[in-house]
Amino acid sequence: MIFVRQQKTKTELLIPIHPALQKEIDAWADSTSTFPVGAKGQPLSANGFYNVFKDWCREAGLPDQCSLHELRKAVARRLAKAGCFLHEIAAITGHKTLSEVSRYTRAASQQKMAEKEVKKLR
Repeated sequence: MIFVRQQKTKTELLIPIHPALQKEIDAWADSTSTFPVGAKGQPLSANGFYNVFKDWCREAGLPDQCSLHELRKAVARRLAKAGCFLHEIAAITGHKTLSEVSRYTRAASQQKMAEKEVKKLR
């Protein structure tokens, strides 16, 4: 599990680690360190992680507007497309209101529902 305390709302989340993420974490960190760490081996601050994340995006050739916030929105959309309900998505993204989750996932949810319902036609 990953423990997250959101900076803005102070919401605390325990999020299961997907096997693909665990593989990446294992490649980056040994069992005695905090992931990720700064140049001096200390845990990164929120701003420090933001800067490292932006560096990773640049190195990967992603657009400059990539951000952690966009990553959160992308996860919400992927969960909706996988068939998760709004409450389930909020449990992972930490959104306080379902209307916020709905705003992020509307298009993905619509596509998933449409695909499901068209299959019912005979």
